[in-house]
Amino acid sequence: MSTPRSSSKNWRKSTYSDSSGGNCVEVAALPLVVGVRDSKDPDGPVLAFGRAAFGELVSGIRGGQYDR
Repeated sequence: MSTPRSSSKNWRKSTYSDSSGGNCVEVAALPLVVGVRDSKDPDGPVLAFGRAAFGELVSGIRGGQYDR
């Protein structure tokens, strides 16, 4: 399976990321999927979600489904 890539200008950092540079998530709307990566490792792995699955993930996060 190939890893989706995109130019750095397409990646957006979460507004919930802390200002010290840790715990940062970036997302990019790639041609076929939504990519999610760690901003500290831009050349590292990318999680690829279909648009519907990404929407469900965001809804779950907002709804507290993944809170511990």
